[in-house]
Amino acid sequence: MKNKGYFVHPTAIVEAEQVGRGTRIWAFCNIQKGARIGSDCNICDHCFVEQGVVIGDGVTVKNGVSLWNGVVIENNVFIGPNAVFTNDIYPRSKVRRDEIDKTLIQEGASIGANAVVVAGHTVGQFALVGASAVVTKDVPDFTLWFGNPAEFVGYVCKCAQRLEFPQPVDSQTGDARFARCAACGREYSLVDERVTCK
Repeated sequence: MKNKGYFVHPTAIVEAEQVGRGTRIWAFCNIQKGARIGSDCNICDHCFVEQGVVIGDGVTVKNGVSLWNGVVIENNVFIGPNAVFTNDIYPRSKVRRDEIDKTLIQEGASIGANAVVVAGHTVGQFALVGASAVVTKDVPDFTLWFGNPAEFVGYVCKCAQRLEFPQPVDSQTGDARFARCAACGREYSLVDERVTCK
């Protein structure tokens, strides 16, 4: 059904008061009161969004994802099917801590299917976490991570294609290295292991 400019499937429960225009919430979702969802998002079947979760604009959350209080998703993030998020690194049944562990997924990042993001970490802008990877540390911008625990394996463009940074002529100088995406032509610099889009 259409409601205030966004779509809610008849089987979904949406108690949140802040849902942006153009967002679509599909079958058997449960969006709790106190969650905030931006505009033009796609929340697919069987997703749960707890109170306190913040989702930006243009976010895709595929089937079977639960987002818990303390998770913040910035604009244009992709979350693959059955990805797992936590908010307590020392959980016990019926024991509530005063503070939860926060997780931040920054603009444009992608989280692969069945990946696990352990609470208390940040996935940087346009980073890509591969399918079934387990994130146990912060993931820098424009980086690609695979495995359990997830390890750095390379760099990626905004368009998600791999980037290749040739070695500098003199590796002792720490000079910037540069790359151009073969797919879209964007240019990047790499200084002290930090990537910047030019």
